[in-house]
Amino acid sequence: MAYTLIETARLNGVDPRAWLTHVLAHIADHKINRLDELLALALRCNRSVAGPSSP
Repeated sequence: MAYTLIETARLNGVDPRAWLTHVLAHIADHKINRLDELLALALRCNRSVAGPSSP
């Protein structure tokens, strides 16, 4: 499961370590009906989470 999360982040141009750090820091306070906002695909455009290979 961890490999899938990491590779999904990479495929979306997001630094996996930064993304996982972001998710773990915010998931406890995040509304359950908005969890899709924490997906790597949703955060792809966020420059603080995206890696250098992002568009």
